[in-house]
This record gives sequence, structure tokens and C-alpha cells, in this order.
Amino acid sequence: MEENSEQNNKSSNEMSDTVNKTNPMEIKEYTTEKTINVEKNINSQNNSGQKVDIKNENNNSDKNILKPKKELPIEKKPFQEFINIHLIPSLIEEINQRGLEINNINLKNTNRPIAGDKCWVINCEIKETCSFWLSFEKEDISSLKSISLSKPNQNPSIIESFLIDEKRITLKLIISRLLQRLNGQKLIGVN
Repeated sequence: MEENSEQNNKSSNEMSDTVNKTNPMEIKEYTTEKTINVEKNINSQNNSGQKVDIKNENNNSDKNILKPKKELPIEKKPFQEFINIHLIPSLIEEINQRGLEINNINLKNTNRPIAGDKCWVINCEIKETCSFWLSFEKEDISSLKSISLSKPNQNPSIIESFLIDEKRITLKLIISRLLQRLNGQKLIGVN
């Protein structure tokens, strides 16, 4: 019995010497189950502390990243800016691409042709082709719109509604429907 206890003491001393000299991963091989559990608890505590730090670092970096501001769609810009900076230049470009020349184009708060009520009117004279008046009831591209057409050097005789069924008015839509009206009257291009 004494021999057995001496062997156990000797084994314990050897294990504790080994524990002091080796890294934690090697300890698991030589230690008892209780020691292994203690090691796992220590490691899990160390690892959980590291995980928390990592999460905090990620959260801080997310806060530091500034999201770029979305630019306002051109259709949401102020009425006169939309008309003068976007619509009129785009109309000029589209008409010029069809081999036609614009003599005059402008936006005025004036009397609508034929009806005579005051509204915003884009008046455009296409050289040797036609004239048109695109009218906006209010200073808003979504307001009621009308169009009048005439041959060169003549006054318009008809006023027609323009884009009345459209829910979302865009620059491309206004231009395409305007050109469609001009083409439908055989004023630009071949029908």
C-alpha cells in the first residue's frame, strides 16, 4: 500500500512539474479530468472576453462609416431648376438629334394659349417646322398640363391635355410624349 501511495505521489509530482513546464494544450494530455475542466473554463473565459472586444470593435467601426447622402432625383428638384437646367436642355438635344433647329425656347409665367389663364408655359419655336406651348397649371411638374401646337407663324387653335393619366412624371416621360405628339402631327420626322 505504501508503495502504491508513493507511486501516486511521484506521479503527481511529475505531473505538476510537467504542468509548470508546458503550454496549456499539452497539459490536457497529462492531467486529470478535473484539471482539464479547469483549463477549459479558463480558456472559455479568456475567449469570451476576446469575443466581446471583437464585437465592440465592429460596432465602433460601423458607427464611424458615414453613409453617402443620396442625391435628390431631378424630378424632385424645384420646378424652375428642373425646367431650365434639365428639361429645356434635354429637349434641345433631342430635337437637334432629329436634324431640326430650335429658334427660341423659354419658360414664362404667362397666359396659356387659347385658354388665356395664367400659368407656367414653355414656348418653343422649331425652325421652319412648328411651335408648341407646354403649359403647367402650377409651379409643379405633377400639376395639370396641356399642350398646344401650330405650324410656323400661326397661332395655335387647339389645346390638349398632356400626361393626365401618369402617376409618376419623369424627365424622359415628358420628352418622349412631347416628341410623340409632334411626330403624331407629322411635324417632325416621318410618321
